[in-house]
Amino acid sequence: MNFLLSFSSKKILLLSLITILIFTLLILFEFYLFSKNNKVDKIVNVSKSDITQPKFSINNEKEKIIVTANEGSFINNDKIMLMENVKFSSNQFTIKSDNVTFDRKQQTAQSMEKSVFRSKNTIITSEGFNIYDNGNKINFYGNTKIILK
Repeated sequence: MNFLLSFSSKKILLLSLITILIFTLLILFEFYLFSKNNKVDKIVNVSKSDITQPKFSINNEKEKIIVTANEGSFINNDKIMLMENVKFSSNQFTIKSDNVTFDRKQQTAQSMEKSVFRSKNTIITSEGFNIYDNGNKINFYGNTKIILK
C-alpha cells in the first residue's frame, strides 16, 4: 500500500493547516523585523533641530559677518540657538564655537561655550563671547588667552 494513501483526509487537512500556520508566522516575523529596522533608521535620521545648515548675516557699516552652523532651533521669533560648528566669518576675522544664541532682530550673538577668535595676527581663545552693536564690538568671557603674532 502506498504511504500517502494511508493518510486520512483529516490528517492531511491538519498537516496543511499546520504548514500554513508556520509559513504565516515566519512571514509575520520577517515583517516585524523589517519594520523594526526601518523604525530604528528613521529615529536615527530624525533631528531635534528646527533648521539644518542655517545661514545668517550681521550687517554693519564696515563689513558683513556671515553666521553658519550645522543646526539651529528657534527659541522665539527673533532668537535662534545655533549648534554644532557655529562660525562667524568676515573679511577681518572668524569666531568658532558650538552653541551660540543669535538674535536676528538685534543683530547680536552670545555664547558661553569654548570659542576661538582668529584674525590676521591674533588668536583669542575664551569660555564665551558676546557680539553686539551690529558686530562692531565683541566681549570675551571667562578664562581668555590672547596670542599676538
